[in-house]
This record gives sequence, structure tokens and C-alpha cells, in this order.
Amino acid sequence: MPRDEINWTPSPGTSTDQPRQVRRILKLFKPYRARLAVVGLLVGAASLVTVATPFLLKETLDVAIPQGRTGLLSLLALGMILSAVLTSIFGVLQTLISTTVGQRVMHDLRTAVYGRLQRMSLAFFTRTRTGEVQSRIANDIGGMQATVTSTATSLVSNLTSVVATIIAMIALDWRLTVVSLLLLPVFVWISRRVGNERKKIATRRQKQMAVMAATVTESLSVSGILLGRTMGRSDSLTQSFSEESEGLVDLEIRSNMAGRWRMAVISIVMAAMPAVIYWTAGIALQMGGPDVSIGTIVAFVSLQQGLFRPAVSLLSTGVQIQTSLALFARIFEYLDLPIDITERENPVHLDSIKGEVAFEGVEFHYDDKSGAILDGIDITVPAGNSLAIVGPTGAGKSTLGYLAPRLYDVTGGRVTLDGVDVRDLDFDTLARAVGVVSQETYLFHATVADNLRFAKPDATDEELYAAARAAQIHDHIAGLPDGYDTVVGERGHRFSGGEKQRLAIARTILRDPPVLILDEATSALDNRTEAAVQDAIDALSANRTTLTIAHRLSTIRSADQIVVLDSGHVAERGTHEELLELDGRYAALVRRDAQLEPTS
Repeated sequence: MPRDEINWTPSPGTSTDQPRQVRRILKLFKPYRARLAVVGLLVGAASLVTVATPFLLKETLDVAIPQGRTGLLSLLALGMILSAVLTSIFGVLQTLISTTVGQRVMHDLRTAVYGRLQRMSLAFFTRTRTGEVQSRIANDIGGMQATVTSTATSLVSNLTSVVATIIAMIALDWRLTVVSLLLLPVFVWISRRVGNERKKIATRRQKQMAVMAATVTESLSVSGILLGRTMGRSDSLTQSFSEESEGLVDLEIRSNMAGRWRMAVISIVMAAMPAVIYWTAGIALQMGGPDVSIGTIVAFVSLQQGLFRPAVSLLSTGVQIQTSLALFARIFEYLDLPIDITERENPVHLDSIKGEVAFEGVEFHYDDKSGAILDGIDITVPAGNSLAIVGPTGAGKSTLGYLAPRLYDVTGGRVTLDGVDVRDLDFDTLARAVGVVSQETYLFHATVADNLRFAKPDATDEELYAAARAAQIHDHIAGLPDGYDTVVGERGHRFSGGEKQRLAIARTILRDPPVLILDEATSALDNRTEAAVQDAIDALSANRTTLTIAHRLSTIRSADQIVVLDSGHVAERGTHEELLELDGRYAALVRRDAQLEPTS
């Protein structure tokens, strides 16, 4: 779906501005207006055919049967049969087209939300539960399926049927029509009340479903199961989930029962209307009123019964639309999220990247309420050189490293790649230029080969083997029963921490970026595994500009430049030897590491 078909501009108050929201929903169907026009024609044709049947019945009862006109009777009977056949055919075609359009709109919404989230900054995902995001895509968009696939068509179909039927009823007898429609305004008012009530409940229900989805995602992941079992919290987690589910049960019951008795009254009254018509016609005839033929009365009651189904359906559709507006509002909230990391209108594309990285007066804070995470950072890393960033927890080390690939954007100063502000580069250049290997390795639930090819989809088997050899993991993979076709398991739990890190390194080698960010890539490993991974990192870092965020200082002694961060400022900088001679913060960190090293 073209991006301009969805309002991508943040619009505060969308969820409460109902007319605007309705217009926005209608825009979703704009690309399919030709198909919808065909649906409209089918609806109109079906309505005309349906309304014609009572008139055929009237002629049958008033003319063909009393006058013994067998030929006319046969034609009228054939007409009624043909009417039923055409109505069914039109209905099937209408359902096919409308369902196709609805599913395409669902696809457009899912893709739009997913694409929007892919463009969000890392900060969004650090403050949003994964289950909440999944719930918006699965539950909220899924909950709108009935609305976008059938409700819109049902609305047009039923409205057309109601209008056509009322016109036909007036043509038969306007007095009986007035009697039939006296209570219609009351019915409309009741349905609107019910719709507003269900809309409020639907909003609460979807929020509760999002909470449950987040709980499931977190507690039933491999890490969540390990934590729950080892902490003896499995029963309490089950109890907590049960309480959340109980809350959803209550909301589901309230949603289904909201206004149910009022709608039942409407159904009873409309079902009783034929009896009222018979009674009215009989009383009028006895009191010397206008003579109404039996055929007219039967035809009128047939029309009224035909009015009953679309009228009740129309009122129910109004209630369904009101409920769906709550779901649309939640989806539009995500589509309206402001995108922090954007590409300039005419971005710079670099065909050749040397790899010089510079931080010039860099400042960063997460929002206006939080203090500065980084303040006045000035560092230049020549192409092919290595920079190590050390400091206490919370000093801003990872944040500084993540500014180069634009996982965050600076709030002051600038970060440059080969002299070009990274905010001026196109996303393709930046993705080719900067690779990241973090402490928390993420692997998809797929084969080893698929995980490696995520970096380079067209990589040959020989390229996979070469990257794995460089990361010192090829022999291990080749020794597995399925080799590179081995499924790594959820988050790679079939592999050890060191093996996962080497797989991540092999993936980055395959990408071959000139600038490399190593975010405490060995901090969670034991010494022996760290040594093996460090050898792979050394192979990866060769001839690249490398920014290493270090936890263990033994891994960065050979760095061309070491920077010590403290509370977002550069406290010290220099080589390993220079900083030891300075005997400041870095020297204290080295002595601390020495004390923590095992003596064996």
C-alpha cells in the first residue's frame, strides 16, 4: 500500500476525534475503490431483485390465482425462483470481493504498523514491552478483521436494502409504512447507546489482552522459564497469569452482554410487527377505512419481514463499528508514533567508505526530563584505528557506541563518518559502514546458515565457511549432525554463550563493515571462552575502525586510543601505557581487574 494512503503524520487526539478517525479509516479503502464500486453494483442489484419478489407475490395473490391465469402464474413463480437464484449469486460474488478487499486492508495495516516499528529508535523498544507490540499487530488488527472484511459491505448492503424496502412499502401502502416505522428513531438511539458502551469496554479489553501477551512473551521464553524454575516462581507466575485471564473473562462477558437485553427488545418488537400490521389492516377494514387487498397485506408483511433482517443487522453493524473504532484508535496510535531516526530528503550516499569516525561536541539525553547521558564528547578515530571506551556502569559507554550506527541520534554536536554527519547519510550507507557485536547475541529460531545469511542473503556456502573459520566456529558447526542446517533453537539456546558470540562474529564478518562496534562482547564469558572469542574478534577487527566498549581491560591494552568515561564526560584518554603512567581512573580500573583475575 502506498505510504501516503495512511496518515503518517502524528495527529494528537486521533483516538477521540471520531469524524477524523472515520475519514482516516475510509482512506484505507481508497486503493480498492474500483472493486468496492463493483460490490456496490452487486448490492444494488441484489436489493432490487429482493424487493421485486413481494410485488410478484402480490400479483400472484390478487390477479393470477383469483383469475385462474395459469400462464401468468407460471411466469410469476418463475420470476420468484429467478429472484432467489440471482440474489444468491450476487451474494457470493459480493462476499468474495469484499472479503478480498478486507484482507488486503488488513495486510496493509499489519505491514504499515510493522514498517513503522522498524523505523523506531532503540529507545522506543527499551521502554515498551515486546508483548505489547505483538498484541497491537496480532490482537488489535486481528480484532478488526470482521469490520474490514464484512462490516463495511454489510453496512452498504443493509442500508441499500432498507432504503429500497421502505420505498417499496410506501408504494404499496404509505399508511401501513408509517405504522411500521414509528419506533425506528428509538431503535437507532438504543443502538448508539449500546455501541458507545461496547467501545469503552473494547478499549479496556484490548489493553488487558496486551498485558497478557506481554506476560506470555516474557515468562514463556527460554530465559523466562529458566528464571521462573530456578527461582521457584512457576506457581506464582501461573497464579498471576490466572488473575490477568480472569480480568479478561469479565471484560469479554461484559462486552458480549453490553446492551444485549436492549437489542433483544428491538428484535422482539420488530418480530411482532407483522401481527401489528394484520391487526391494523383488520381494524381499519371493520371501521370502514380504505380497502386493502389480501395480496397487498401479504406483500407488505413480506417486505416488512425483509426489512427486519437488514434493519436489525444495520443496528448491530453500528454497534460493531463503534467497538472497532477503539481498535482502530490503538492501531493509529502506533502509526502516529513520531520517528526519531529519519533519513534526510536528499541523503549522502558513499560508494567507498574509509572508516574515520569522529565525535564532535556530542551531547545526548533520552528526553527533556532526564539529565545528560553524554556531554561535550570530542573523540576522533582515524580509519583503521581502534578506540576502547571504558568506565564505570552508567558512564554512557554503550550509548556513545550506539550513536555511530544511529541506534540513537545525538541531541547536541554531531557524529561523522569520513567527515560526513551520520544523520546526512542514507540508511544503506550507514548499514554497510557500521557493524555491531553486542554482549547479548540474538539468533533467530532458524538454521545456522539462515542466521549467517541474515547479514548477506546472497552469500555462497564458501563465504559462510570462510566467515565461520575466521570466527573459529566452523569446525564446531561442521561437527554437528546437520552441520550448517542445524536449527539454533529459541534465541540460540542450543549453543553455548561463546559459540553464540562466535556465530555473531561470523555473521558480522560476512557483512564486512569497515567500522565495527564491539559492545562488551566478551564480558559474560569465562576466561577460556573469552580467549577463543577474543581471537575471533581480533580476526574481525583487523584493518577495520574498531570501537570497543570494554568490561575486561585485558582485551583492550593494544588499542590505539583508550577513553575513560565518567558521568558522561571524557575523564582520561591515551594509550594503555600513558594512562597507567597517569595513575588516574584507568590505572585504578586496571588494578581492580588484576584483583578480580583468578590466581590459578
